[in-house]
Amino acid sequence: MASLEELRAERIKKLEALKRLGINPYPIESNSSYQIVTVIAKFESLTKTAQTINLTGRVRAIRSQGALIFFNFDDGTATFQALLKKDNVAGEDFEHFQNLVDIGDFVQVSGVLFLTKKKEKTIQVKNWKILAKSLRPLPDQWGGLQDVEERFRRRYLDSLMSPEIKARFIFRSKLITATRIFLNKAKFLEVETPVFQPQAGGATARPFQTHHDALGIKMFLRISEELYLKRMLVGGFPRVYSLSRNFRNEGIDATHNPEFTMLEFYEAYSSARMQRDFVEKMLKTLVKQLTGGTTIHFNGQVIDFGGKFKVVTYLDLLKRQALISDPENIKREDLLLKADQLAAKVEPNDGQEKLLDAIYKKVCRPKLIQPTFIVGYPKNYLPLAKRREDDSGLVDAFQLIIGGIEIVKAFSELNDPLDQAERFATQDEQGTAGDDEAQKTDPDFIEALEYGMPPAGGVGIGIDRLTMLLTDTPNIREVIYFPTMRPR
Repeated sequence: MASLEELRAERIKKLEALKRLGINPYPIESNSSYQIVTVIAKFESLTKTAQTINLTGRVRAIRSQGALIFFNFDDGTATFQALLKKDNVAGEDFEHFQNLVDIGDFVQVSGVLFLTKKKEKTIQVKNWKILAKSLRPLPDQWGGLQDVEERFRRRYLDSLMSPEIKARFIFRSKLITATRIFLNKAKFLEVETPVFQPQAGGATARPFQTHHDALGIKMFLRISEELYLKRMLVGGFPRVYSLSRNFRNEGIDATHNPEFTMLEFYEAYSSARMQRDFVEKMLKTLVKQLTGGTTIHFNGQVIDFGGKFKVVTYLDLLKRQALISDPENIKREDLLLKADQLAAKVEPNDGQEKLLDAIYKKVCRPKLIQPTFIVGYPKNYLPLAKRREDDSGLVDAFQLIIGGIEIVKAFSELNDPLDQAERFATQDEQGTAGDDEAQKTDPDFIEALEYGMPPAGGVGIGIDRLTMLLTDTPNIREVIYFPTMRPR
């Protein structure tokens, strides 16, 4: 079998041959009368007219039979068959196609539609032209893309060769469109916030750092939309949302990629309780619209969106499943021992909340398969959420877990500037103690709160994880077209 470099060299010879014939192998203009998917749908009526039409696409298969050449070509909407007969084309067009066109090349064909004896929809070619000469053979010609890392690096080949993978990214696009439609109908306004920020805030995460030369200042890539969207609530916009990329300088695993897509929306005069109902309605609507039913399959489990979502408390989960009898008052050394016993991943400088969270993620979350809201978090666990009125040690917030994955996080947004300053101060102390993911005091945001922010409910939804869930895909890099990769 010829090597990839030998095949490439042969194609370059064909490229040069086309040029010697006076044929531009990369012309500017192309002309297609219809997309192939339309031709297939309207084949009977188009055939009756016997009109000559132009179609374009990438050659995916070639079958020569003496004076006949059958080939399939694909324009991205569907695949169609063409027939090139030596007696039906002008001059040397037949030999030029036979000798100089390869699988992977883009062509334009002109001809009439007909059905073959085997009832195959076909275009009988009168003339053709090259649109783009490919210099490398497609993967199925030399063993395919076997290595997962190579699939991610050359995603364009991954989706080109696999209809299933291509369909996954089409589904993702439809999910985002449907989400926008749902929020727009609910009178939310789509807005934008800065990617480069003088201080990264709104989430507990390690940011990426850069430098702005003209201003001579250190800047950070956005880790969350939250603080800027809440400034917009102060600015008189009652319902806002943003679908955007966030960036967190963290590890890569099945549910984490350093660059990811988040939906965040904030509604004035709302609360976490009200947003729980809204989120449940939203997800049920999206599942029904995109899948046609109320159940999905994920990771070998059947997940039902038809009933009322379950509600459990965070501390009760730790008591029942991690066997921590008093999570709020357990000593730190006992928590470290428990984390070690459970093989939960922790850092030496982790505080009480992060240790509990590590145990929860190891023991409790994987067991939550059906849609489950978790409520009742300790106040320092979510420093931007409002304290509960019935228990000031807890915050009014929830997470939604489905299939063992965190899909949604939401709060009754803290709008007391003095309480917010106090919470930031606690985070500053944790940062000084070595927690490099702790949130830092944002004086500008505190100042904005002092002008007054209405009570509000805020929600964050991981679009990548939701796509994973609805397409039964267990790894986040399978639903991000260009995942973060180590350079070769």
